[in-house]
Amino acid sequence: MAWALKLPLADEVIESGLVQDFDASLSGIGQELGAGAYSMSDVLALPIFKQEESSLPSENENKILPFQYVLCTATSPAVKLHEETLTYLNQGQSYEIRMLDNRKMGELPELNGKLVKSIFRVVFHDRRLQYTEHQQLEGWRWNRPGDRILDIDIPMSVGIIDPRANPTQLNTVEFLWDPAKRTSVFIQVHCISTEFTMRKHGGEKGVPFRVQIDTFKENENGEYTEHLHSASCQIKVFKPKGADRKQKTDREKMEKRTPQEKEKYQPSYETTILTECSPWPEITYVSNAPSPGFNSSHNSFPIGEGNGSPNHQPEPPAPIVDVSAGLTPIQNLLPTSTPQEAQQWLHRNRFAAFSRLFTNFSGADLLKLTRDDVIQICGPADGIRLFNALKGRMVRPRLTIYVCQESQQLREQQQQHKHENGEAGNSAFYVYHAIYLEEMTAIELTEKIAQLFSISPHQINQIYKQGPTGIHVLISDEMIQNFQDESCFILDTMKAETNDSYHIILK
Repeated sequence: MAWALKLPLADEVIESGLVQDFDASLSGIGQELGAGAYSMSDVLALPIFKQEESSLPSENENKILPFQYVLCTATSPAVKLHEETLTYLNQGQSYEIRMLDNRKMGELPELNGKLVKSIFRVVFHDRRLQYTEHQQLEGWRWNRPGDRILDIDIPMSVGIIDPRANPTQLNTVEFLWDPAKRTSVFIQVHCISTEFTMRKHGGEKGVPFRVQIDTFKENENGEYTEHLHSASCQIKVFKPKGADRKQKTDREKMEKRTPQEKEKYQPSYETTILTECSPWPEITYVSNAPSPGFNSSHNSFPIGEGNGSPNHQPEPPAPIVDVSAGLTPIQNLLPTSTPQEAQQWLHRNRFAAFSRLFTNFSGADLLKLTRDDVIQICGPADGIRLFNALKGRMVRPRLTIYVCQESQQLREQQQQHKHENGEAGNSAFYVYHAIYLEEMTAIELTEKIAQLFSISPHQINQIYKQGPTGIHVLISDEMIQNFQDESCFILDTMKAETNDSYHIILK
């Protein structure tokens, strides 16, 4: 019975203790979740954030960079917070990038009054495509012969000096500029993002690209090799007007979202500021051939093939055949030419930029290529030039005339025919020589006649053409340009007043 009396008391005590503990735990939770209970530094100190924290540029967050590049195009509103901005561009449209000098007073004084060099590149943003970038760009070159991926709109640009675009580097352009002066460069991107998407069902999303700018200053040898600053931004390129439609679609989608959902996305900025990034990796290969548009004093800058990414090392160019090693240089490509001789022929005829594409081609392989084949491989301009060189086509002269030197024997034959027939006969045998004129000038005609008859051009005093009633008309450039093609003339010589000098008469 004693136990029966104590049980209710025990239950009451236990229940009371549980209530007090539960209340205390609730009050503790409330205090722990208060405003001063946690700090972001405590959260970031957790192990799961250690790896991400190491990749953040903690020291450089407040660092003022020497230069700033601004792409004057609005960013997409459909980009989440803490993600990189995305900017839409139209294919072939000119977009301004402002090159701003961000230096503090007294910072980098060695740049005062000096030029710097900036290299623009359009590369893949997707790491998967970076590994196959060389093959991707070669395929694009094949489908779009003669086109470039990146160009500078020079008439619209301001402050750029000596812009150049190497024909073998479709995605790279570069120029010099003065940081102390206003500089704006207008770029054009000619490829679109869907050209590098696997075609499956249609409507595939285009791949993003990156616009990267690397800036260098001169070293002691006048070479632009000392890195100053690099920055890049993410872009997508659409067919003309496509970027405007995509921007409008993203804006309309964001307007339909709730205020809570909108807070997860960053606003659309009027311009795109390129963010600092690692410089483009140095490549050991240096092209010895000067690029178009730069004088020789700026050709020492070491750049690579241009059609590569940080993970792609370009293939070395095909070696130039050493003539001194025993190989005789060939003037015309023959079907029996070896691949090595074909490479030599390509270099000698200024096709070195395409030597790697024809590394294993023999003379017979090259000669079998059709006109369409070489245009697809090399583009319209170089393709036509290569096809003509392979077929050995000569340039047709602008004017061809035939001349015969009058001699005593010819005069006697003419006199004999005149005596027998009562008039000048036409049965006399004349040997004519062809003279081909390219410039169609009196000086060129003088030189060709002198060369034909093995005399000095200085011995020819004047050249006349026999006109009506036997008058002598002085040959001029205008008269030669009005000669009929394949006209025939008999050359008569008349001794000039000075010794060893002659007047030439065209009859």
